[in-house]
Amino acid sequence: MTKMTQIGGASALPLNTILAGDCIEVMNGLPEASADLIFADPPYNLQLKGELHRPDNSQVDAVDDAWDRFDSFAAYDRFTRDWLAAARRLLKPGGAIWVIGSYHNIFRVGAALQDAGFWILNDVVWRKSNPMPNFRGKRFTNAHETMIWASRDEGGKYTFNYEALKALNEGIQMRSDWVLPICTGHERLKDDQGDKAHPTQKPESLLHRVLVGSTNPGDVVLDPFFGTGTTGAVAKMLGRDYIGIEREEAYRAVAEKRLKNVRKFDKAALEVSASKRAEPRVPFGQLVERGMLRPGEELYSMNGRHKAKVRADGTLIGSDAKGSIHQVGAACEGAPSCNGWTYWCYKKDGKRVPIDILRQQIRAEMAERPN
Repeated sequence: MTKMTQIGGASALPLNTILAGDCIEVMNGLPEASADLIFADPPYNLQLKGELHRPDNSQVDAVDDAWDRFDSFAAYDRFTRDWLAAARRLLKPGGAIWVIGSYHNIFRVGAALQDAGFWILNDVVWRKSNPMPNFRGKRFTNAHETMIWASRDEGGKYTFNYEALKALNEGIQMRSDWVLPICTGHERLKDDQGDKAHPTQKPESLLHRVLVGSTNPGDVVLDPFFGTGTTGAVAKMLGRDYIGIEREEAYRAVAEKRLKNVRKFDKAALEVSASKRAEPRVPFGQLVERGMLRPGEELYSMNGRHKAKVRADGTLIGSDAKGSIHQVGAACEGAPSCNGWTYWCYKKDGKRVPIDILRQQIRAEMAERPN
């Protein structure tokens, strides 16, 4: 279902729609600063010369479509500059862009990104676990593509769900080299003749990682080279709104059919691990104000070596120091800093309980409050 939103009195934004036409013209007709994220899979300008055959002389279904052919590098560069300018105009101040490409084009696109004012955050290597072999045996097997992630402006804010990506990677910090398979099997879309519907269909796993890591539910994700709609399908599943732009009628038809069969995950399933920095701040003094800890009550270090008393203003006083829970903890250990929330505990029923339990209790109450 198409959802229309009004942007600052401008024309309505056609959410969850595939728009037909040239991506530059269409983007220039959309409201300024209306997208949270752009994912772009532009033509790679492969410059293929003739047909490509396997050792058994069977022909490889390579990318030889008209949309991937440009008269010269200069023509390709003009095209790149024009669509990037249109894309940057559409991004919100805290917006970002992902662009994917191969060695044929990604270096030219990267330079154009910087020239256009984008600020590169990372380049991510998608290492294909099942790449197409090099049939001629004259070069290395081309087993990866490169994605550039950039914010709209230098120093601008952008979404990065660090903890969610870490959780996706079994608790290990997500690196900039992603090992994922290319699109095969049941995921590969076919046309009415049983052939590949699109020569460069991207796997949903790739877009899942991009969108979980750099958007939030309700964000607007725009794809100016929509193809068969992988970006839209994953966005819809993850509770993001999408706008697709595609000039080829055949691709639009496949994408429309695909998107009709996609179902959004339920609200609970869309929640991801959040950074502790993103959690609401709870001053230690609030525990005292609410009577969860009383002035004069003693706190004990987790290692059992130190203790301090709670004061009415939410500070502590120890044998040799007074100040915040962090300052007194650091003084007790002779350390430059200390996380007082994990350092101190109190006694309840003769057992020591970390004071952070009380902070989490307040945070849980805050989360339950209606908006």
